[in-house]
Amino acid sequence: MPLPFFRRRSYVPWYLELIARLVANVLYRVRSIGAENLPATGGVLLLANHISYVDVVVLQLACRRPIRFLGYKGLRRNPFFNWCFDVSGCLDVAAGRPLEGMRTAIQALKRGEVVLVFPEGHISRTGQLMEIKKGFEFMAKQAGVPVVAAAHDGLWGSIFSFAGNKYLWKSPRLMPTHVVVVFGRPQSPELASPAWARRELLDLGRLAFDERPVLRRHLGREGVRALTKRPGHLLVIDRALGRREVTCAQLYAAAAALSRRLRATVPEKRVGVVLPPGAGAFIANLAVMCAGKTPVNLNFTAGRQALEASLRLGGIATVLTADAVRARVKDFPWPERTLDLAKEIEATGGKRAMLPWLLAAWVLPNQWCAGLLGLPREGDHAEAGLLFTSGSSGDPKGVVLSHRNILANCAQISSLSILPESAMLVGCLPVFHSMGFTVTLWYPMLRCCRMVTVPSPLDTRKIVEAIRDEEATVLIGAPTFIRPLLKKAQPAELRSLQLVVAGAEKLQDDLYCAFLETFHLEILAGYGLTETTPATNINQHHPPVVTSTAEPQAGKRVGSVGRMMPGMTARIVDPETGAELPPTQQGIVLFRGANVFEGYLDDPEKTRNAFRDGWFVTGDLGRFDNDGFLFIEGRLTRFSKIGGEMVPHGTLENKILLVFGWEQSEGLTITVVGVPDAAKGEALVLLTTRDVTVDELRTRLTEAGVPNLWVPKIVRRVDKIPILGTGKTDLKGCRELAMQAN
Repeated sequence: MPLPFFRRRSYVPWYLELIARLVANVLYRVRSIGAENLPATGGVLLLANHISYVDVVVLQLACRRPIRFLGYKGLRRNPFFNWCFDVSGCLDVAAGRPLEGMRTAIQALKRGEVVLVFPEGHISRTGQLMEIKKGFEFMAKQAGVPVVAAAHDGLWGSIFSFAGNKYLWKSPRLMPTHVVVVFGRPQSPELASPAWARRELLDLGRLAFDERPVLRRHLGREGVRALTKRPGHLLVIDRALGRREVTCAQLYAAAAALSRRLRATVPEKRVGVVLPPGAGAFIANLAVMCAGKTPVNLNFTAGRQALEASLRLGGIATVLTADAVRARVKDFPWPERTLDLAKEIEATGGKRAMLPWLLAAWVLPNQWCAGLLGLPREGDHAEAGLLFTSGSSGDPKGVVLSHRNILANCAQISSLSILPESAMLVGCLPVFHSMGFTVTLWYPMLRCCRMVTVPSPLDTRKIVEAIRDEEATVLIGAPTFIRPLLKKAQPAELRSLQLVVAGAEKLQDDLYCAFLETFHLEILAGYGLTETTPATNINQHHPPVVTSTAEPQAGKRVGSVGRMMPGMTARIVDPETGAELPPTQQGIVLFRGANVFEGYLDDPEKTRNAFRDGWFVTGDLGRFDNDGFLFIEGRLTRFSKIGGEMVPHGTLENKILLVFGWEQSEGLTITVVGVPDAAKGEALVLLTTRDVTVDELRTRLTEAGVPNLWVPKIVRRVDKIPILGTGKTDLKGCRELAMQAN
């Protein structure tokens, strides 16, 4: 007989359930949110995301009612799974005869039971939500029962998931896994559709992800802990001047010694950093963080006026740099307290001051190493970084990134298995670029994947040599920085590369095809914004099919920027009215997630304009397909409304390049800009480095079937198209040139 204090929750025999619950409570810390949404009696169809073999276990731990689940009958060929199915009362579904399993489920629902269905149909091998199948609709309507969605987070990365592209054969977690299950509100069977289910599971998944304990921690403390766990690990290979290797312990020791000096000598809350990618940038940012201050990596290519505004807005009176950088960057408003990084480290006592910290990294537990610096355990929503937007279409804004934002984005990237600890990442993106700040600075520190750094993304030859000599496996950059590789690299020099990711601007079709043909490497497009810390979407290689019963799954889709990062959700709204649209229809993309910032520095008006009912408004036009891949159609500011019709600049640019057969291997050749026009609202201006007349342009485009409304009225020849230091087109500079031509 069951023990008096033991309450049955499943269909498993009571003694087996008792044992299973005791074991599960040792391995998992399961917490439920919204469990009261599940009706206490009557049939309920429960929908959940499927990312591991133990999803059913944690869902049953979170649910007070016994659950019957639909399981794939083919798994019964395994004796262990066959036994599990028998004792748990599993309802079988055969691949060739799905209706039989559905009828069994409908009968159970009519008996008043809770039936669990994984609407994706199989375990996700990417950790992201796959396409939602339609079968659950039939079951809910036939049984006449409500549908409840439940999303859980925390199991991806466990030995029972496909993280790392393999099942089971992974190192088990030493500490209990924190799992959160969030139940949604019941939906009537008539309104429960695949589109509703996807939206609901993404929304609930975002809430579950937000409950991760790691997101409440302090970024600096987590960085120190990661470094001192592996003190002898080679983390950075700096190729600025020769070749310099920096281990985790050396980075920790240098940053720790410098942090003490900064804490004592710098009274301001924020410290500016003007350094190229390299060991110095790692040391400076970590030291500032460990000193209890916020690092502000300044865009030294932005122009004096923008930099003065940034320094003033951020209240920055101290800047860490290098004398060599100061000599090269001429038009920079250096504050009176501009410090040379090397001299400041030397002023701490140099190597002698670093020795105790080196010893601590090798001898003490990593928690103690963080404690020696007085780092708090929690950072959460507090400011951890300040970046200024590129100003491609306006004045720079101060984007405040919290500890939660950066830790969340690093966890999201890590969950995709595209940047494992074994990766050798090329770090050439400026640290003032959001991708450079999060992905090629904090991420390597937190995950201890190796970095080879090159001071400038424009020095293509040095990047090629770094990839060749250090056998780098991952290259991340804007298409503007990747394109020159076509002419300056030989295929053999890039043979070690396994992953090339492009972001910051649209990946052009000609670059994608040429890179694939020349280097046999597919450039994977990603997407993000400074305000999202930055990564929101990325394509990844298709996960391997490792069992005979597994279906092929898509990790990438040409033309898209990939699926959303785990823990994110989205909406598509009408650009004119703001009304919500179906996700497959084009509109403005809105995001929510722990990686989304909370507001601009000291600018409540711009912050209000950036959000709509708690959703961040990207300003980009896009749509999702049924498999969750996002297609970005263009930025709203890169559309012109002419005669009541929206004309996309990017589409027109691609058409012009196609009809003239122009290449952009040496840099941007054209850009289209909209300027005010009294007659039709706006007029199009073509800025180009080529010789072409308006008449010739009109003739070619008309012959190609381009509407007359789309043909630019003005053509202006320029020496070069303005480009920002981040690799994006300088839209503000282009507009100024276009206005001069108008």
